[in-house]
Parts: sequence; structure tokens; C-alpha cells
Amino acid sequence: MTSGACAGTNGAGGLVDRLRGADTRDLATSWLAIASVAAVVTTVNALSVLADAPDLESWKPWVWEGSSAVVVLVLTWIPWLTTAAAPPDQALAAGWRPKASFMAVHAGGLLTYSALHVAGFVVLRKMAYDLWADGPYQFGDRFIYELRKDLLGYALFVGVFWLVGYLRRRKDEPVRPVSFDIRDGARLIRVPLADILAASSAGNYVEFWLADGRRPLMRATLAAVEVELERFGFVRAHRSWLVNAGRVTGLRPEGSGDWTVELGGVEAPLSRRYPQALERLRG
Repeated sequence: MTSGACAGTNGAGGLVDRLRGADTRDLATSWLAIASVAAVVTTVNALSVLADAPDLESWKPWVWEGSSAVVVLVLTWIPWLTTAAAPPDQALAAGWRPKASFMAVHAGGLLTYSALHVAGFVVLRKMAYDLWADGPYQFGDRFIYELRKDLLGYALFVGVFWLVGYLRRRKDEPVRPVSFDIRDGARLIRVPLADILAASSAGNYVEFWLADGRRPLMRATLAAVEVELERFGFVRAHRSWLVNAGRVTGLRPEGSGDWTVELGGVEAPLSRRYPQALERLRG
């Protein structure tokens, strides 16, 4: 095996792999929780406005709060995707300072979320005002104000999606398994975790590099396999490689920040684009 697979990597590769591994169950579960909270917040806010302004037309607070809540529920897929692409635990794995890629993904996600949120509730409010009010709805110059509120909501959603995903991944296997099932075609190969040296992407398959020299293939994405194995000591060292940290026998620098991970008789690339992997393997 050669480490030439390092060629052609780019910073977006890891993010794309994460997006492919996003689980819609996390979106569905979190959406139900967010919808429940949104209903309560909408009701409380509308009643509070009416209590503070008894002369206000009663339908207006419900339109203001309800339009915002409806658009929020439509847009929850944005923080779900950005959380999958840049999960908080990975960004902070090497310390308290988030990585530049994490900040870029979530800055873009927040701006997109907030812009669509404002545009959406403005459209809904204008429609309501056209039906019931004497004059048109005026939003004014309040985008920065709304952006600050959306920042808090977006951060909360990211935390909810991350927590739901974390709990889901651990619900099925509360105890560390001693083996992993590899479906190689019609066969099922049950392999002790310690015997899996590495896993690499091979088109629509994942190739497992076993200690006994076998290299079975399983039809899956590397991102999906990573979700199953990362909590058992497997580290993403390259957009196309996972390595078993417990089986690392050496690290060899290759120049320009890249390394080769030695796993007995197997060598895997470690890209400079995964500095957190180098820190974990060194530790």
C-alpha cells in the first residue's frame, strides 16, 4: 500500500463526507423538540405583548410571533446540516479555539439562516397585513437586531442537533462492543475491533485493512463507518482514511506537514488538513 492517496485532498472533502453522514433521524427528533418549545415561546410572547399593550389589535402579536416561529421551523435543516458538517466536539478537540473551517461553516450557516428567516417572516406578515390591516407592514432597518436574536437561536439549535446525535449514537451500543460486523457482499464477517487496523474509502465501498492481511469491502460511505467507529478510538487521518489509534506503531513525517501512519505492516496517510488527528495519535 502506498501513501499516494494524499494527492488531491482539499479542505472541503472532510465537510462533504460529514454531510453525507448526516442522519435525518436527528433532524426529525430535534424538530419535534424545537416545535414544542417554539409553540410555548410564541404563546408566551404574544400574550405578553397583549398584556403590555391592551389597545393593540389582538391579531398583530400572533402574526408577529407566529410568522417568525413558522419560518424557524421551516429552516431548521440549515443548522442541522452545518452541525453535521462541522460538529462542535471536533472543532474543540484540540483546545478551546475552534478551527477556521468550523467558524467559516457556521458563519455562513448563520447568515443564510438569518437572511431567510427575516425574508420569510416579512413576506408572511405583509400577507397578513394586506388581509386585515389598514396599511402595509413596515419592517424598517432592523436586520442587525434580528441577526443578534438569530445568533442565539442558531447556537441553541446547533447544540440541540449535536446533543441529539450524540445520544442517538450511544443509545444502540451503551457498552463497548468487542467486534464489528463487515458485510462483504452476501457474507458477514465479524471482526474484533482490535484487529481492524484502518478503513479506507474505495468508491462506493469501504475497504477494511485487517491485522491478518484480509481486506474485505463493505458497501458504505466512510463517513457512515466513522460514525460507528470514532468512539472506539478510530481517527479520521485523511478524507479517505480512518486509522485505529490503538494499533499505531509509528508516525513518519513526509514533508509539507503530511505524515505516514505506521500500523504494523500497513501504512496510511495522515493529511496536514487533519491536525487534530496528529495530536490525538501523538497523545
